[in-house]
Amino acid sequence: MDVKGWCTALCMVLALAGPAAHAQGFAGMGQAVEGFATPDPDDRLTFPADHGPHPDFRIEWWYLTATLTGPDGINYGAQWTLFRTALRPGEAAGFASPQLWMGHAALTSAETHLFAEKLGRGGVGQAGVTPAPFKAWIDDWQMISRAAPGADALSALDLNASGSGFSYALALQAEGPLVAQGDQGYSVKSAAGQASHYYSQPFYTVTGTIKFGDQDIPVTGQAWLDREWSSQPLAPDQTGWDWFSLIFDDGARLMGFRLRDAGAGYLSATWIDADGTPTPMPPGALRLTPLETASVAGRTVPVRWHVELPQKSVDVTVTTLNPQAFMQTTVPYWEGPIRFTGSHAGRGYLEMTGYE
Repeated sequence: MDVKGWCTALCMVLALAGPAAHAQGFAGMGQAVEGFATPDPDDRLTFPADHGPHPDFRIEWWYLTATLTGPDGINYGAQWTLFRTALRPGEAAGFASPQLWMGHAALTSAETHLFAEKLGRGGVGQAGVTPAPFKAWIDDWQMISRAAPGADALSALDLNASGSGFSYALALQAEGPLVAQGDQGYSVKSAAGQASHYYSQPFYTVTGTIKFGDQDIPVTGQAWLDREWSSQPLAPDQTGWDWFSLIFDDGARLMGFRLRDAGAGYLSATWIDADGTPTPMPPGALRLTPLETASVAGRTVPVRWHVELPQKSVDVTVTTLNPQAFMQTTVPYWEGPIRFTGSHAGRGYLEMTGYE
């Protein structure tokens, strides 16, 4: 099968999974699939190996979001994501590879949201990830390590992507450690026990250039990289999620999410001190309340939120930079930069899936 055929196969996998798969995101993450590995709470993160792919698991991603500012004070957001899903466990060379890849890139301002998507396959060099030296790519989009010898491979990265009407080239430097989410990297996603392996690098400073149309804009800012893999990270009755990464002006961070179901949903959060020390919060400690919705791509989507974490005295109102930051990709979702005020101030990113 040629590259185009495998790209078509990826779309078919998503289409055959049905509406629930699209609501739950890439590859229908609430669907059980036999034969794949499942997360184990006794497994501990190992680097640099875990920066690379885990082909015995069905679903995986390398997910970077950046809040950026131009020299005139105008704010922007950039997203770069590489997704992997498997038709069956394991890897093989050439056209025998069961691994399918999808890349998303986006650039957002208050007035404009531009995005692009690439579909690819493993085994032929079109897309993939190597842990050491670290490189993640799909076609000409790349995330490449420039870390110093002996440093973690993700401590310094060069990132680029382009689409119709936009491009960016960013240099990232980590100013803090990797952070294990959940219980030392084992992140529970439902009361029934679905889980993933999940860690982040939330401490990047960013310099580089973005391009809207024919305008080159130098930018600085901060970025957050998420790494996650599983085989069925959602319960079958969970219809989507609301995921927040908050970077506080005082240097602390907060990762929090709500997985929606017919009831109150499943909420989880990790508080990250400015020195990188993570504190997993108990289920339900995070409170997420939609305050305002907007019509986005024919959907009603929350675009202003009340976020509370009483254990850390967090009580903030979150506002989207661009309410229309919708990714009209093979699996559609909302993704864009945010700002927040209240007990704390800062910027971050919000992802919302399953709003049909």
